[in-house]
Amino acid sequence: MRVERQVLFWLAIALVLVLLIALLRGVILPFVAGVVIAYFLNPAADRLTRWGLPRGVAATVIVAAFGCVIALALIFLVPLLLTQAQQFAVALPDEIARLRALLEAWARERLGTHYPDFAAGMERSSQTIAENMASLAGLVAGSLWSQGQALFDFLSLLLVTPLVVFYMLIDWHPMLAKVDSWLPRDHAPTIRRLASEVNDAVSAFIRGQGTVCLVLAIYYALALGGMGLRYGLLVGLATGLMSFVPFVGWALGLITATTIAVVQFWPETVPILIVIGIFAGAQVLDAGFLSPKIVGSKIGLHPVWLIFSLFVFSYLFGFVGVLVAVPIAAAVGVLVRFALRIYLQSPLYSGITATPLQNRLPTATPPISSLEKPVSP
Repeated sequence: MRVERQVLFWLAIALVLVLLIALLRGVILPFVAGVVIAYFLNPAADRLTRWGLPRGVAATVIVAAFGCVIALALIFLVPLLLTQAQQFAVALPDEIARLRALLEAWARERLGTHYPDFAAGMERSSQTIAENMASLAGLVAGSLWSQGQALFDFLSLLLVTPLVVFYMLIDWHPMLAKVDSWLPRDHAPTIRRLASEVNDAVSAFIRGQGTVCLVLAIYYALALGGMGLRYGLLVGLATGLMSFVPFVGWALGLITATTIAVVQFWPETVPILIVIGIFAGAQVLDAGFLSPKIVGSKIGLHPVWLIFSLFVFSYLFGFVGVLVAVPIAAAVGVLVRFALRIYLQSPLYSGITATPLQNRLPTATPPISSLEKPVSP
């Protein structure tokens, strides 16, 4: 098969996959979520299997433990978060009004004759924010409850996702072996090597960064709640989970928590500095210990590329797009680097006769089912 036909074949496969996701995005959420969760938990199943448990028993234990954690969160944590979210939504207009009053008082003392211009700008900004918030609230409410989609999604996640996780954990390695048997024999070593690189990047991000997010969420929630910040639990957990996107979650959390601290504690400055110190400590903890020890250096995804992928896939496919953005971004990154290596070694780049590609590729690569190395979740 000529190279052009191979490229067209794989591009067609990718296009069909994207179209299927777009067409079925309303019903495949529990299945995609189950695959992502199973990928996260598969190393734990491998470890239990090495300890002597049958694969089915190991999958049952893991799914049961995961279900208990989710149930405890729904019973104890979610009501508290909903309460804080409701209180925050009710108090938000008053908090904005108080923040505006603080800014106006500060500007009146500092700006002098330029204060009227500042006040006019503040008025325009307040009107714009109020209009945007109203439209956003209407959009969110409409998207959540139109045609009962929210209830359907919740029930499907609650009932279908655990089954998908269970069967994926049982059949993970046989499934990979079956996929490996379908690979074109001439190119199987190259595809296995690329699959190994994709697995390293996705594993480092989903398992590694996911673990970092959980640790940071607990740290932020305990620290902000312990120092007495209003809605500290809500802001802390949201900041930790948003840390899935490097720097963006930290920056948004810092701005939100600092703003709430200013409104709550001003003119006292010590609590505000404590909030800033909490976020500075989290950054040091993440950069100095968590990311190097848990995530490592195999992620291979530039933060800008990751943010772009999340925005694009969430816009195209909704929440399903958020779940598949990282694996697809990692795969595209690996393929682009592979194509770039081929180009740099080709006569098109060098202008001279280059070594044939097949002479530079590994002659023996383990099957796909053995590419995934056990990683502690």
